[in-house]
Amino acid sequence: MSDSNLMVSFVQAELSNLADPANAIPMAAYMKTDMPFYGVPKPGRVPIAREVKARFPPVDAEDYRRMVLALWGLPHREEKYLAISYAWTFRKHVVFSQVDLFERMIVEGAWWDFVDELASPIIGKIVLEDRPVMRPVLEEWVDGPDMWLRRTAILCQNRHKDQTDQAMLFDFCLRRSTEKEFFIRKAIGWALREYARTQPDEVRRFLAEHGDRLSGLSRREAAKHL
Repeated sequence: MSDSNLMVSFVQAELSNLADPANAIPMAAYMKTDMPFYGVPKPGRVPIAREVKARFPPVDAEDYRRMVLALWGLPHREEKYLAISYAWTFRKHVVFSQVDLFERMIVEGAWWDFVDELASPIIGKIVLEDRPVMRPVLEEWVDGPDMWLRRTAILCQNRHKDQTDQAMLFDFCLRRSTEKEFFIRKAIGWALREYARTQPDEVRRFLAEHGDRLSGLSRREAAKHL
C-alpha cells in the first residue's frame, strides 16, 4: 500500500472513531453545505493532523502534491480541512510551482472555510516570496470569472503587514468595488481593515478619496478599528 493510501486509511479511521452524528448536522447547517461531516470539530482534528505530519511527511514536491490531493479527494469536509492543514504544514513546498494545485483547491472548494485558509496563509506566502511571478497570476484571478479566485486575490496579503504591496491592494479593491457579491464586498473590507492595523493613515486616505466607490459593507469593515 502506498504512503498516500496508508495516510488516507489512517485519517479515515481516526475521524470515524471520533465521529459524532449529532455534531455533523449542525456543522453542515452552519456551512450551508450538503457535503458530509463526521462531526469532528477542530480540537479533535488537531491531534490527527499532528500524527499525519509525523507519520507521512512528503519525500519530494511530487509526493507532497500526491498526499494533498489524496486527502482533498475524500468526501468529508474534515478530510478536506486536513488536506489544507497538510499543505500548510510542509511549507517548503508552498511555492510557485504548486500554485496550480492551490488554485484547483480554491475553485473546487468554492466556500469561505476552504478558500480563506488557502488565500492568506498559502497563496500569501507565495506572493510574499515571489511577487514578480505571482503578480500576473493575481491579475488574472482578480478580473477572472471565478468569484473565489477574485476573493483570494484581494485577501492574499492579509498577513503581509508592512510588506503589503499597497498599490496592488488598493487597485484590486477598486477593481472589484462595483460587485454585488457579499463575499467580495466583505473581502475588500477585511483586506483594508487588516492593512489599517499597519498603515491606518493610508487606509484613512484611501477611504476619504475612494470610499464613495465602495459598498457600505466594505467601508464599515475597513474602518472598524480606525
